[in-house]
Amino acid sequence: MRERTLINCGWEYIPKWRDEFVQPGLSADGFVKVTIPHANKEISYNYFDERDYQFVSCYRRTIVYQASWAGKRVLADFDGVMAYAEVYLNGRLVGSHKGGYTPFSVDLTAGLQPGENLLVVKVDSTERPDIPPFGYTIDYLCYGGIYRDVYLRVVEPVFVENVFAKPKQVLNEKKGLETTVFVSNTTTEEHSFSVVVKLSKDGRLIAEGSRAAVAEPGKSRVDVVISNLSGIELWDVDNPHLYQVEVALQDSKGVQDTYTTRIGFREAVVRPDGFYLNGRKMMIRGLNRHQAFPYVGYAMPARVQRRDADILKYELGLNAVRTSHYPQSPHFLDRCDEIGLLVFEEIPGWQHIGDKDWQAVACENVREMIQRDWNHPSIFLWGVRINESQDCHDFYKETNRIARELDPTRQTAGVRYLEGSDFLEDVYTMNDFIHSGGQLILRDPKQVTKTKEYVPYIVTEFNGHMFPTKRFDQEERLIEHALRHLRVQNQAALDPHIAGAFGWCAFDYNTHYDFGSGDRICYHGVMDMFRIPKFAAHFYGSQIDPRIKPVLEPATRWTWGDRSIGGVLPLVIFTNCDKVRVRLNGHDVGEFYPSTARYPGVPYPPVIIDKLDLPKWRVQWFEGEFIGIVDGEEVIAKQFTPAPVPTKLVIEPDDLELKADGMDATRVVFKVVDQMGNILPYFTDAIEFQLEGPGTVIGPTKTALIGGAIATWVRTTADEGIIALKGATPTLESETVKIVVKQ
Repeated sequence: MRERTLINCGWEYIPKWRDEFVQPGLSADGFVKVTIPHANKEISYNYFDERDYQFVSCYRRTIVYQASWAGKRVLADFDGVMAYAEVYLNGRLVGSHKGGYTPFSVDLTAGLQPGENLLVVKVDSTERPDIPPFGYTIDYLCYGGIYRDVYLRVVEPVFVENVFAKPKQVLNEKKGLETTVFVSNTTTEEHSFSVVVKLSKDGRLIAEGSRAAVAEPGKSRVDVVISNLSGIELWDVDNPHLYQVEVALQDSKGVQDTYTTRIGFREAVVRPDGFYLNGRKMMIRGLNRHQAFPYVGYAMPARVQRRDADILKYELGLNAVRTSHYPQSPHFLDRCDEIGLLVFEEIPGWQHIGDKDWQAVACENVREMIQRDWNHPSIFLWGVRINESQDCHDFYKETNRIARELDPTRQTAGVRYLEGSDFLEDVYTMNDFIHSGGQLILRDPKQVTKTKEYVPYIVTEFNGHMFPTKRFDQEERLIEHALRHLRVQNQAALDPHIAGAFGWCAFDYNTHYDFGSGDRICYHGVMDMFRIPKFAAHFYGSQIDPRIKPVLEPATRWTWGDRSIGGVLPLVIFTNCDKVRVRLNGHDVGEFYPSTARYPGVPYPPVIIDKLDLPKWRVQWFEGEFIGIVDGEEVIAKQFTPAPVPTKLVIEPDDLELKADGMDATRVVFKVVDQMGNILPYFTDAIEFQLEGPGTVIGPTKTALIGGAIATWVRTTADEGIIALKGATPTLESETVKIVVKQ
């Protein structure tokens, strides 16, 4: 039977390459023990040289041959190596792969020998011009190393290579499931067997089907159809019902191989009049995500990747995300499936198109992306065009052909900034940066597409470089940043021919020196790199049903002199409450209502207060209190003090229990707050993270607060126990949090 074992532990690493590293028996001098995911070099938060991680390095690991492997195939599966990999076994090259964002497998069978076997990976993390997205300038970093999981897979000589399970007739009472099973026969003879497909939910068998087949040597495919499925619950953003598909290969000796995947029954389509999920029209409201984190770039484990999906869904109130500009972690996508977050996934690239060989690698990226991810119900759109590239008819005709051939169930799209672009995809996706604070918000889709009729259309980026904003910027800039996101999302929702809009972007990210603010950071996010919110995040977060989570976020520092001229008017309050009661200096000054007339396109417009009768406004500052009211009940409140002082160092861990596997990690946020619990945005004292127990801090243990707050990530070791963590500034000390680490 199939075995698939995670082999992230037990690796040795050295930040250089010599050909003799592939030879068994080589001394371990200079190698250090590491655990995957691994960044080939940790970098500073900002002001570093991106060339620091662009080198060739070596990873190696011992694999001990097991007697149970006799007569079977043994493969190494790599989820992501940046950017070119050569794999050696016992001194011989057994495979290679171009591209850092898609998976690849290497068959080790022929080179294995009894006892210990040396697996070596040569990792070229330079920006090679023959590999997308490289070849010219690029506005993000592609950090080096083996930064995603590695597995050892042991299968029978005839095994299931992949499965594509396609729900059919999903809007009918009786539904269907067509499962295409890709079989690999590594023998020299044909093999007769039955393919059995079982559909289940929460461990309960719902239906099964089977088909007899014969596999010739090499690759083959078998389709198994199950019809007349009843009682199937649809996957949608509010109720993401998931089902398990198990495929078994059976012959006269019994079950030879099994393969399991998850699916959801749903119909997702972009039409000229909008986006429809299961026949119901809904507005796509999303942000773009880079999978980058401080210090270690892409090299974060499953828990951290999954947490990002939770932040997008539950903190930012989104229903969709675009994986700019490459396929992202399988763990992130798994979580999107589980929580009902729609995904627009695209191939690696940024503006530049290389030569024919480069394009061939990009076409392979299309195949690898789709074949890896075609069972994810969250993915509704394949991006088969290099982001913001010029037209290239033959190249994009081929990428569309590949996508449609591999997956006829999803539409294709190609993100551009061009009007009248060569439209080969199913959906015209446009980066529309026309809004710069004035009256122009979005272009009419037909102006962009130059087509006679409206076509399926999504805005895939806006704002971003038009108005970069730091979390510690002056109040007016932070408010305008948030209002620009509000204006575009409002306008998109009012245009019946725009299916949705993805803002640029969710999180700040590291970039090349050619871009951003000169410190290797693009401050384009509605959150910073530590996933700490700016005012714009509060706009998105307020677009959730108040009965699920009431939100009340006045967009102000509540001080007289932070704005030009002074004061806090107009006062923008991002909220989903029916109304907001305001008290100043202990006195009620009125109840204020959402600006529905000004922003009718969003579910929950902000409350905007343009005028307040405030005696002695310029003479003495005073306390402010804001109370959110839903269905006549006070459900949330926020207070401000006129004279804030550092009062407490708050510590907030994302998780209190981790795995003792040497790679698990969680974020811990530290905030210096005033008497009312509000972050002090200009507090920049030093902070030290003090940790005891079976864990380490990712990045520096001594650093400085950024805008009154910062986060760190804590990684486990392979030992069980209790991690005790606290933070300390020169004047404040947080509580100690205890994180349980166990197997």
